[in-house]
Amino acid sequence: MSATPVSRPKDEESASFGFERVPVGAKQALVDDVFHKVADRYDLMNDLMSAGLHREWKNVFVAMAHPSRSRPWRHIDVAGGTGDISFRIAEQGLRDAHSTVVDINADMLAVCRRRAKEFGYEDRVETVEANAEELPFPDASFDVYTIAFGIRNVPRIPKALREARRVLKKGGRFLCLEFSQVDLPLVERIYDQFSFRIVPKLGEVVTGDAHPYRYLVESIRKFPKAEEFRDMITQAGFRRASFERLTGGVVAIHSGWNL
Repeated sequence: MSATPVSRPKDEESASFGFERVPVGAKQALVDDVFHKVADRYDLMNDLMSAGLHREWKNVFVAMAHPSRSRPWRHIDVAGGTGDISFRIAEQGLRDAHSTVVDINADMLAVCRRRAKEFGYEDRVETVEANAEELPFPDASFDVYTIAFGIRNVPRIPKALREARRVLKKGGRFLCLEFSQVDLPLVERIYDQFSFRIVPKLGEVVTGDAHPYRYLVESIRKFPKAEEFRDMITQAGFRRASFERLTGGVVAIHSGWNL
């Protein structure tokens, strides 16, 4: 997706928007526009883009969160969009497991609320429109913080990681599911061809616009390598930072503890 050129002073902080550099203050609005365009077809496109694998990745991810079945338990899912992670949490936890879905995009949250009503989770899954870099919650509010396929869209990732630690209780866990770097050469070649040639065309067929999906593919390539992102988690103050690659490195699950 080609961002509208924005002039900026030489020393102004910038951020990647796909393969382009934009002023860091402009990225959030550009990302928000992408997701306004795809909100109604977002879940369908996830199936097409991953050949359905995103469902299993999310199942593995949520299993690591260990929703409590015996005590009140609070979970926050940042960049939670249409609610996929929180609904899985609700399925595994008992009535005292509560999820808060946070997203900057009102259209995505509207889809989440509609799905929560359909699934009967209205009392356990709430939505809050907010920015990952400035969460409107007190310190030590949540037992687990998750973010799935959203951290790469945040303009200031270190700031979002510090906010994640701030809102977690002592002993709380940070979990991030994100696309990563394929570590098998043959799979990497196939993956690149699929990502850059097929995914934008699928997006155009399904949503009528290829540009948002071109950005999404480019943003995956610009995201830090798994080892680098693990180090960023440590620098934000988390302990025992680690990661696990899935499907040959197509995605990775990162973990850190607020100890």
